[in-house]
Amino acid sequence: MQAVGKMTWIELKLKMREPIGVFFTLVFPLLLLFLFGTIYGNEPTPFLGGHGSVDNSVPGYIAMIIGTIALTGLPVVLGEYREQGILRRLQVTPLSSTAVLGAQISTYIVLALFGTALVVLSGMMVYGLAVPSAPIAVLLAIILCCISFFSVGFLLAGVMPTANAAQAVGMALFFPMLFLSGAAMPQEVLPDALVNFSQLLPLTHVVNLLKGLWFGEGWDVTAVVVLILMFIIATILSAKTFRWE
Repeated sequence: MQAVGKMTWIELKLKMREPIGVFFTLVFPLLLLFLFGTIYGNEPTPFLGGHGSVDNSVPGYIAMIIGTIALTGLPVVLGEYREQGILRRLQVTPLSSTAVLGAQISTYIVLALFGTALVVLSGMMVYGLAVPSAPIAVLLAIILCCISFFSVGFLLAGVMPTANAAQAVGMALFFPMLFLSGAAMPQEVLPDALVNFSQLLPLTHVVNLLKGLWFGEGWDVTAVVVLILMFIIATILSAKTFRWE
């Protein structure tokens, strides 16, 4: 456990030195928050189910942070580590494989929670964002969503031959979900056909789960089942495909 903690701290410092990763994980969601918050404010409206624009959007921004890390961050970093021989060197150290991979998961969960805290605190201070009715449940849901999506990131890292290939495929998967799931913009503005189609996208279930808990509607059982199944399938495939060199 001590080794995982030390590696996590080192990885966090390395991640904070990557300007592109920091921008899309921590800064971009804030830009959207301030942009749409300035345009639409946060007054409750029937169009958004009686919620304000900011209240309705913040759970989606949290989903965006998770998806960004899982599909455009984690697999690229692991791909680069493999190409540079870092994974191979780590594998021959006294550290176990579980510790090495656990440190990666811990690092990205901390980043996701930090990005979430920035968005939530900014929303509360500037726009009077409503506090979630079940904060502990929301936190547990965020961790579940992280673990589920990160397993897909590990799968991409194992299947894709290079970091560039992992980045291309990750972005191809992420951006359609970003705009259809309700993460970047509310689904209320989308045609019914696209809303129905979006139910096939995993990120939609992240948004649905977080929104439901945020507004006191309880756990979305369908979303939980989808995320758990995705975790199980991706983890099994990752175990078979992940390469250290």
